[in-house]
Amino acid sequence: MASPLDPVKALVFDVFGTVVDWRGSLIRELGSFGRSRGITHDWEAFADEWRGLYQPAMERVRSGERPFTILDTLHMENLRTLVDRHDLPIVSEADFEHLNRIWHRLEPWPDTVEGLYRLKRRYIIATLSNGNIGLMVRMAKHANLPWDTILGAEVTRAYKPEARAYLGTVEALNLKPEAVMLVAAHNDDLAAASQQGLRTAFVARPREHGPKQAKDLTANAPWDIVTDTFGGVADALGCPR
Repeated sequence: MASPLDPVKALVFDVFGTVVDWRGSLIRELGSFGRSRGITHDWEAFADEWRGLYQPAMERVRSGERPFTILDTLHMENLRTLVDRHDLPIVSEADFEHLNRIWHRLEPWPDTVEGLYRLKRRYIIATLSNGNIGLMVRMAKHANLPWDTILGAEVTRAYKPEARAYLGTVEALNLKPEAVMLVAAHNDDLAAASQQGLRTAFVARPREHGPKQAKDLTANAPWDIVTDTFGGVADALGCPR
């Protein structure tokens, strides 16, 4: 029997939180850095605060207040803001660069790599991320993420949930929206993609924001696929093990 998902030719992935565990990775590396420098700090709170500056920084770009600026630059600006705010003894540019590049070294969720390789056998797999190309490529090398191509904000010059971020990615693949499925752990991302005609897969990541996470614990709409692993996406699409 024909399936409504038969036209899908490519899967594009939200990365931060869906593919990789940004929070756990940040906390581990920040803690290691602090120990190496004799700096005692609440690194869990620091990681959450750093991530908390992510959307406001991108909103200045989305609103036209500033020209398109890659995420590496926004992350560095936010890092400097937090170091000043917390009066941390981090003064070397090498240390700032090392810390900012933690975002290049994020670890995948346990099911990520195996699931991506299963999906790659049948589909084009690509990023649809707010991360810039250099960040995404280095993360892929670090975490063994087998992307066919890196797409998203820097290619489309737009940050999600702007329509151009989704439609520009689809256009770059020479496909129609209904032939592309966004895989994401965030209901608002999937809603924005669905509005542009993309198919949708929700993968629950209930620990993305730590033990007190209150958002995106479950799907809040009838997405095409709802699961809690990339393996579940592969199963739903009939990809062999």
